[in-house]
Amino acid sequence: MMSRGMLINEDLLQRAILEQEPKDKGQGIANEEGTQLDEILKLCLEFRNILRIDHLWEFTSLARLNLNNNLIENIEGLDHLINLTWLDLSFNGIELIEGLESLQKLEVLNLSDNNISVLENMETLERLTHFSIANNLLGELDIVLYLRKFKNLFNINLFGNPCSKEGDYTLFIAAFFPDLKFLDYTLLDENTKKEASIKHRYVLEEMKCEELHKQKAEKAEQRKEAEAKLHTDAFVEFLNGSDLFKCMFNEDQEADKLHRVPEITDLLLTFEKQMGDLCKQIFETGLAEHKRRDKEVNCFFTGQNETVIEYQQKALHILANFEQQHKERTVDMRKLSDRELLKVKINQCNDEINQLCKGLMTLEFQMVSQLEDITKRLDINISEMVGYFTEMVQGTFAQCRDLEDDYNGKVRVSALALLDDASKDNLDEFLPDDVRILFTDKETVMDALATGHDNHLMKINDRETQLVSRVNSWKVALIKGIQDKDLKENRMRIKDLHRYMDHLLVQLEEFQ
Repeated sequence: MMSRGMLINEDLLQRAILEQEPKDKGQGIANEEGTQLDEILKLCLEFRNILRIDHLWEFTSLARLNLNNNLIENIEGLDHLINLTWLDLSFNGIELIEGLESLQKLEVLNLSDNNISVLENMETLERLTHFSIANNLLGELDIVLYLRKFKNLFNINLFGNPCSKEGDYTLFIAAFFPDLKFLDYTLLDENTKKEASIKHRYVLEEMKCEELHKQKAEKAEQRKEAEAKLHTDAFVEFLNGSDLFKCMFNEDQEADKLHRVPEITDLLLTFEKQMGDLCKQIFETGLAEHKRRDKEVNCFFTGQNETVIEYQQKALHILANFEQQHKERTVDMRKLSDRELLKVKINQCNDEINQLCKGLMTLEFQMVSQLEDITKRLDINISEMVGYFTEMVQGTFAQCRDLEDDYNGKVRVSALALLDDASKDNLDEFLPDDVRILFTDKETVMDALATGHDNHLMKINDRETQLVSRVNSWKVALIKGIQDKDLKENRMRIKDLHRYMDHLLVQLEEFQ
């Protein structure tokens, strides 16, 4: 008799696999010819007193997992089961719904006969069609409304929960889940649905309005995020407005005082508009150039894929011809009894294998050479695009610096005039007190202007450097990534070719 409280380990998994495989399958995972863990589609681990879900990371193809009637308290260890469509965790001791984030293909989920009181952490289960959570601790019907987000859900089992004992239970579920076909394994007929929609029509309409508003807000947020990502990918984020201008004057208290002088305020507004126009030029050019680069890269990958397919087809044709002839040669060799003639035939086969290897290697080198040429063309084209863009960016940022120089010069003239008025006690009486005090000290004013000018230029330079560095780094990473990937795939193909050659040579040894 199995002891109480077991862990999932290799021995337990091996026994479970052997039990569910046909008797003629051999020794399962213990046998070299047996099933590989990443090939298994179904795994039954029910009634085994399992305490914790573990050791399942190799079952990447698993579609159905039965863990019902165990001692499991936490849903965990399922992260690698990305192909799971059926999960049964009924009759355990689970209190929280968790650990399901990776199961995006899940269609059937059974959590019946546990200790669950809240429906949560199921957002990624968009394909869910059957959900059973009977005999748990769901106390109020409102808790069940969480399931409205699952648009494919047509079978729910809530039997045995406290909420299922409420008098309005069936009509409530039928009203708020209009596409549901079965409740507690009972068909919801049209009359019940009609009665339910009439009874709850006001609350239902209000809820639909709230959900519609929420959906619109979510879509707006998604559009905003997509737009922000596009701007970042184009390296021009926050350049479609006054963000750079505002960044230049942030935390500049003395500048803030100066800007309350009417003459300087006018200069500032003009400066802001001019800076905004220049930034917008960079922004719009950046988006257009991103589109050009994106098109170029997509064309490259299309061409690269076509080249690989073309050479793969040539290689497959060569292999098919060789294998047909090789099969005929080996059949003839099995019939030979003359050892000398057999030796001649073996040497001929060796020559044919070597010729095959040379032919496939030549084909591989031709493909690699063509891929290198395609990559070089991409490098040249992208470099030209990046060069044009960075030249335009540097020229426009130079104009920004000129604007800042012009603004600073005009502000200095106004400030000197105000200092002169202050020395004559002739300052405008409507100026704020802190501004009047500032202009009693010429050194402070001049230092503030000089410091501000330096900081403004530094902000402009930093943004220019950031943009140019990022776009150049992107270009380098793109080309290097392509080259590294091509090199890795080339080595894998050559390795596979040598492995195949070795296999053919080992077969020949059987005739010697």
